[in-house]
Amino acid sequence: MLSVSSTDAQLPSPIPSGLDRYRDYKEIARGGNGVLYSAFDQVIGRAVVIKALLPSYRPDRSFRRRLLREARVTALLQHPGTVAVYDIGEDEELGIYYIMQRISGESFFDVLRSIARREPDAEEAYPLRRRIEIVHNVCQTLASAHARGVIHRDVKPGNIWVGNFGEVLLLDWGAAKVWGEASFPSDSKLPPARRRHVIEDSLSTELVKHQSTNYDLPPLTPAQQLIGTPTYMSPEQIGNRDIDDRSDIFSAGVCLYEAMAIAEPFRGKDEEDTFDNICSRQPTPPSQRSPDRGIPPQGDLVFAKATSKQASNRYQTMHEFIADLESLRDHCELPSHAKSANQSNR
Repeated sequence: MLSVSSTDAQLPSPIPSGLDRYRDYKEIARGGNGVLYSAFDQVIGRAVVIKALLPSYRPDRSFRRRLLREARVTALLQHPGTVAVYDIGEDEELGIYYIMQRISGESFFDVLRSIARREPDAEEAYPLRRRIEIVHNVCQTLASAHARGVIHRDVKPGNIWVGNFGEVLLLDWGAAKVWGEASFPSDSKLPPARRRHVIEDSLSTELVKHQSTNYDLPPLTPAQQLIGTPTYMSPEQIGNRDIDDRSDIFSAGVCLYEAMAIAEPFRGKDEEDTFDNICSRQPTPPSQRSPDRGIPPQGDLVFAKATSKQASNRYQTMHEFIADLESLRDHCELPSHAKSANQSNR
């Protein structure tokens, strides 16, 4: 919360530069190769987050370059659905780092897991209509990125952040593909992925054998030569083929299925089985998978089109997908408390 003491404080003298302008460091999270710290900017007077590489990755040029790309792509997109980047720098101890907006809320993955566990507060806060709106907002962010020649390549609920005041942010642009930019040097040294035969949708009659729907299964780790998360990859990502905007559409379509059915459409018993599901098997339509969730029949059609195994049969632009998401959202019933509020306002 803002206070007079933070807004009226005098500037430090001399004004510090680099990481010296930040104090009250505290580690708040770490992932596969990165670490996040919360800190306080004593010049502007606001809380920020600092992202850097874990110590073992700091000397690696490819990881340094990926973090720098993530920072620059996020900064250049300048969209309400991305985190604001305030500064980028290099420090003797931390190496490459960037400073970004401190956000509050929870990941969409955590939201879905809470709903899967039938937690009443989560089900009330995130009815079907709201969950579809979240996917819709993510697609708006992706449409903006696509217009700038950027493909995210790792769209998933774990990278979607739902703020405490209704904001929806798409995070982690470290895997992004930028048109016209060369691949990372390390990418060319990786062995090619095994190319899989992708079956035409009309010929794909084998069904996915669905796994648990409680979101407590461990995450699948992608093979070294692949970029992305296995359960959300498009067929062309799996085969290391050239990708375009339609790959993000596929991944967003998988997120839509999860938002509606509270279940994963393509997850198999392991990575190989998951890839076979994506390339050659059909999942149970979301309205049939979760008949108690109130999913309109239109939801099955929108999901099927977004995740067609052939990119040419999908939505060809994110704007086409967004239009159908808006129509789908409008076919969802308002939650009971919203209906009561509407009636009382008449």
